[in-house]
Amino acid sequence: MDSKSDSAESIYVPDAVQRAAKILVVGHFAVGKTTLIGTLSEITPLRTEERMTQAAAQVDDLRGAPDKTTTTVALDFGRLTLSDELVLYLFGTPGQQRFVELWEDMARGSLGALLLVDPARLADTFPVIDLVETYGLEYAVAVNSFDPYSQHAEDELREALDLLPDTPVVFCDARDQKSSAHALITLVRHLLTHAT
Repeated sequence: MDSKSDSAESIYVPDAVQRAAKILVVGHFAVGKTTLIGTLSEITPLRTEERMTQAAAQVDDLRGAPDKTTTTVALDFGRLTLSDELVLYLFGTPGQQRFVELWEDMARGSLGALLLVDPARLADTFPVIDLVETYGLEYAVAVNSFDPYSQHAEDELREALDLLPDTPVVFCDARDQKSSAHALITLVRHLLTHAT
């Protein structure tokens, strides 16, 4: 996972890989989806980041992210090889409601979703949960710890988000590779449990 070089060997999937899985990375606006995919991707990630304009500043709620200057306008894409036989394709959805029509196409063929949550903006998560459940995707919740000193207990978050008992909840820092990988592994394990 540490190799982010642009050499020919890292651009193409090894011949031994026999399976590919599509995973969505979802969450509300400015929760860290682009950061998490960039942290995990073994290739240079595809990003559709654009500078935020004055017009967008009137529409997008920047509370909790006052320094945000760019936003995803279509999708993020990254790749992570899990084993000699399995590769994950990570698709990050845009977080604003005006881009929600992209979700149907992005959800098609996805095995599941890693739902990023900012504990300071839980109310923004409900529309995302509704979309994930509308498309019938299994998911795990990754609480992106923007402020490590304001940790909420897992049971408080479960109750606040009205999660099913078997929905995994994990704490992560989208900027940290090990922490982000742990969140993704939690989702993959959950998907494997529900596949049997």
